Amino acid sequence: MDVPRVEYREMTSSRPAEPSEAIRTRVEEARRRQLERFGGEGTYTNARMKNRHVRAHCQVDSDGQVLLRQAMDVLGFSARAYTKILRVARTIADLEGVHAIAPHHVSEAINYRSLDRRLE
Repeated sequence: MDVPRVEYREMTSSRPAEPSEAIRTRVEEARRRQLERFGGEGTYTNARMKNRHVRAHCQVDSDGQVLLRQAMDVLGFSARAYTKILRVARTIADLEGVHAIAPHHVSEAINYRSLDRRLE
């Protein structure tokens, strides 16, 4: 099993780390957005979205679609992985405090899915 590596530049960065309280606030705001999004439908988090929610709340622009198509074709991701990537991209956008899922959210979600695959 490959263990994820921490890059040297990350360990030696002079940029200060985000304080725990700031992270907590971002997570709480993201959870609040998710509760509002699903409005008491019995779904409370992006991870539990049904396919109809994914279609409604996980729209990506053409650049994001290109990234998803490449992940499907080149990396051999399944339809199930496609849906998981969209859910994670939605969560990343929520943590960033933005409504639209941008290509960099999709790219980050694809990277997480690739990492999951290597660890399985």
